Amino acid sequence: MFYYLYIRYYSHLHALNLFRYITFRTAYASLTAMLLSLVLGPWLIERLKRFQIGQYVREEGPQSHKPKAGTPTMGGVLIVLCIVVPTLLWSDLSNIFVWIALGVTVCFGAIGFWDDTIKLRRRRNLGLRARSKLSLQVLVGVALAAALGVLTREGLYSTRLTFPFFKELRPDFLIASFLASRWLAAVAFLPFLALVVLVVVGSSNAVNLTDGLDGLAIGCVIVTASALTVLTYVVSNAALAHYLNLEHLPRSAELTIFCGSTVGSSLGFLWYNAYPAQIFMGDVGSLSLGAAIAVVAVIIKQELLLPFLGGIFVVEALSVMMQVASFKLRKKRIFKMAPIHHHFELLGWKESKIIARFWIAAFVFALFALTTLKLR
Repeated sequence: MFYYLYIRYYSHLHALNLFRYITFRTAYASLTAMLLSLVLGPWLIERLKRFQIGQYVREEGPQSHKPKAGTPTMGGVLIVLCIVVPTLLWSDLSNIFVWIALGVTVCFGAIGFWDDTIKLRRRRNLGLRARSKLSLQVLVGVALAAALGVLTREGLYSTRLTFPFFKELRPDFLIASFLASRWLAAVAFLPFLALVVLVVVGSSNAVNLTDGLDGLAIGCVIVTASALTVLTYVVSNAALAHYLNLEHLPRSAELTIFCGSTVGSSLGFLWYNAYPAQIFMGDVGSLSLGAAIAVVAVIIKQELLLPFLGGIFVVEALSVMMQVASFKLRKKRIFKMAPIHHHFELLGWKESKIIARFWIAAFVFALFALTTLKLR
């Protein structure tokens, strides 16, 4: 909205020229999101307590989590709101990528909201069936891939892959579409569709698995989203993209504001979610944040760098997969409990120490991911 004030009145009020700079609007979108979250946080916590919307703790979990039962949950509603509103206020709403990012984030938030609602109705820590939940996530992922496929044909998006550590390796999923029939083009689109679905669904569920300790997931999201803010600005800047031999995507510039809003919203939420937490984000928060990170990575062509950017999320997800596979194949557990942060709890680590060390690891992963821009 503020961007249109610049377009309409900048010739009369030169101070509005500030609104044409992405860096200015990103900074203020982040501040708006954080302040909105800080102001609305106490109100939401009080309302959730009044309606007895509290967290249920699974019986088989660490016993230290028992006192957390009843802590207000579904705080992710606040996170999503504080991402959407500042993005709408500070970005150029004629940019299709802004709407795609917001759409995917809200859709995954809605899936999480439905899941959390069922948990509250049943008064236990089980919501949507895994198959139903995954099917809805895949459906949104397919819709995202289809939208990007349409934009590719219009010349607004590229299906080329960017590989970390390799400058010239940039295969194009849809190269067959220029050489053969529509049928072959559709077949060639399938690998791209599969990649998009894998990245979005995998990222959202990985963040969801990480959300097991006070402030753990949201702190790691802040680190990852901050790194994505830098990357989005770099690929949208012609000089920087050329210098680093990255694909220049000028239309992705407005996503920097979306990333800034995600960082600001997460910072504000962390104020109340830090140990000991006054509110939990629930699936509505973890699924939407994971999807927000993934959709930006897909649009700016950094899908393959995302496992490094969000290294902690990958480790958490892998620990669960390894645990399940080992138990099914060998009837033995690798970890005392999965996800891996619970393993460290059962080893005797204090919750606050696990959180701090995982944040440090998240920062190292993100820093390494950014250094790969030169290590190519």
